[in-house]
Amino acid sequence: MDVGIHIASFTWPGTPAATAATLAETARVADEGGCGAVSVMDHFFQLHGRLGNAEDPMLEAYTTLGYLAAATSQVDLQVLVTGVTYRHPGILAKTISTLDVLSGGRSVLGMGAAWYDREHRGLGVPYPDLAERFERLEETLQVIIQMWSDDNGPYQGSHYHLAETLNSPQPVRRPPIMIGGGGEKKTLRLVARYGDACNLFVGPHTNAGEFRHKLQVLAEHCAAAGTDFDRIHKTILYMGPPPVTREAARALAEEMAPYAAAGASRVFFIPIGSDPVGVVRGITEHAVAPLAAL
Repeated sequence: MDVGIHIASFTWPGTPAATAATLAETARVADEGGCGAVSVMDHFFQLHGRLGNAEDPMLEAYTTLGYLAAATSQVDLQVLVTGVTYRHPGILAKTISTLDVLSGGRSVLGMGAAWYDREHRGLGVPYPDLAERFERLEETLQVIIQMWSDDNGPYQGSHYHLAETLNSPQPVRRPPIMIGGGGEKKTLRLVARYGDACNLFVGPHTNAGEFRHKLQVLAEHCAAAGTDFDRIHKTILYMGPPPVTREAARALAEEMAPYAAAGASRVFFIPIGSDPVGVVRGITEHAVAPLAAL
């Protein structure tokens, strides 16, 4: 199991003037410390009550990843995950392709159905009902997959109509598609049909049996879709405190062992607090090796 760093807060000392330097150093420590990925949220307001207040600093995701492409050389770069309502699928495909070219083939497309109604209302972004958001999510995946192929022809869906799906340059590698969420009827079905990876929330009080159940549901969808279940990258967003000491890392490795046994191959940690560089350094020094041994 490898480690991802999910940067979900930018409330750091000296912001905004010092934000760029802190962000770059956080990613550099992750990159040089053996982490497999660095991700950011796709939000425009901070998550009120979860990670702070809506008024707290929040950077736009893909501008941030473009900056991190120049600050790193090895880690995958992704949003965890992009809300389908925020960008037209053709523009999103072009954005991810650009990130992939500029990062030397390190982009990952993370997608979800979107949920934060406050920022939609606040910024005037249309917020259709959940059923339509899932319809748009499936069409978006279809558009992007077509744009990453040799087919430059039109796309006609119920919600999106593209006269030509021209995308030049193509990505250096075809970016893996991660679909976030554990919804058993819709989300995991989309993973089976279109995805290369899934992402599930896990916390200190989560039962590993719940994780195994979600993967069993995914396996059933894969069987129905004719997809090789084993090729799906199973990842975790860990909602507990990150392991920044040797003792915490040892305990976390024990906690993650049943998840690794069930098939989890990457766990993302959130470096909350005023010293993200120190948190990530603690993770790389103490947690990367024991988790890699699972």
